Amino acid sequence: MNQLENLKAQGLYRTRRIIDDKSVINFCSNDYLGLAKNETVIAAFKNAADFYGVGSGSAHLICGHTKAHHLLEEELAEFTGRERALLFSTGYMANVGTINALVGRGDSVFEDKLNHASLLDGGLSSGANFKRYPHADLPHLEKLLSKTCGEKLIVTDGVFSMDGDVAPLRELAELAKQYHAQLMVDDAHGLGVLGKTGGGLIEELNLTPDDVPILMGTLGKAFGTFGAFVAGSEMLIETLIQSARTYIYTTALPPAVAEATRASLKIIIAETWRREKLQALISQFKAGAAQLNLPIMPSDSPIQPILIGDSFRTTQLSQQLLDAGFLVSAIRPPTVQKNKARLRITLSALHDFDDVARLLETLDRLNGST
Repeated sequence: MNQLENLKAQGLYRTRRIIDDKSVINFCSNDYLGLAKNETVIAAFKNAADFYGVGSGSAHLICGHTKAHHLLEEELAEFTGRERALLFSTGYMANVGTINALVGRGDSVFEDKLNHASLLDGGLSSGANFKRYPHADLPHLEKLLSKTCGEKLIVTDGVFSMDGDVAPLRELAELAKQYHAQLMVDDAHGLGVLGKTGGGLIEELNLTPDDVPILMGTLGKAFGTFGAFVAGSEMLIETLIQSARTYIYTTALPPAVAEATRASLKIIIAETWRREKLQALISQFKAGAAQLNLPIMPSDSPIQPILIGDSFRTTQLSQQLLDAGFLVSAIRPPTVQKNKARLRITLSALHDFDDVARLLETLDRLNGST
């Protein structure tokens, strides 16, 4: 049996779905604040495209770095309370490039086992001693740190993308200081969603740049646009400009996207109702799921996974939900651990309370048919 046939036999074969060929309610998007189709954001994109064109034309260090990029970097630095910010073309490139620029042979990198693939790949490709600790297991991490010499980098998701729970950042920051390690947090799913102004998990926990010196965020989730950034000290950003190959050797983000992101950033800060409504939707879903005895996982974020286990059954449920008018992705190994396939439901400020109620009713009916 060849590799592709083997994947099919295990219920792990991946297929792409064209999502604009029928009207459905999307419950698997990361557009948490509903800004991807916001009129103000779209207008900013169109106006900038008329001025700059639709592409940047080159890498940042050649001729691709425009005023739009520079202003966005300054505004992201202010938003996150850091000296500088640096734009990357994708979140994957930001994570791989940053880790590889900061550690190498002879150094050590410590990562949560449930970290995003881009963080894991960054650690593996860096050449540093790569050590994974069980999810949020602080005693295990401390044991690893205590036995390690040389440069140390602790890397974690802020909000874990497949489980929806959050990292113990306060304790991680304390361990990093105690063992003279750097701490890098990928807060892709927290920025815009958590904190009074949308500053993410770090703002939610009242942590400082001294606690979390390396912050990575993506723009394709709560921001509703595309790309990513890393924020931190002047020295960190200059180090990345000189050494991060995924920044140096790739085309810059289109300036029209940068201008659209500047517009969405203003909305994130000003329109607090979006976070308030999102939290109300999360509470509604969690309460309803608990009442219906649905196997939800512990999460207070917009990511609300329903643990199914069997990959075939998870795929079947995803299709049945689509037939009922709801787009919900089936997440299967290797994205998650074996026998932990799940329906990954995500909520958005654009959802109505009636949308959530109807989704719960459909899940209850499908759960009863198992």
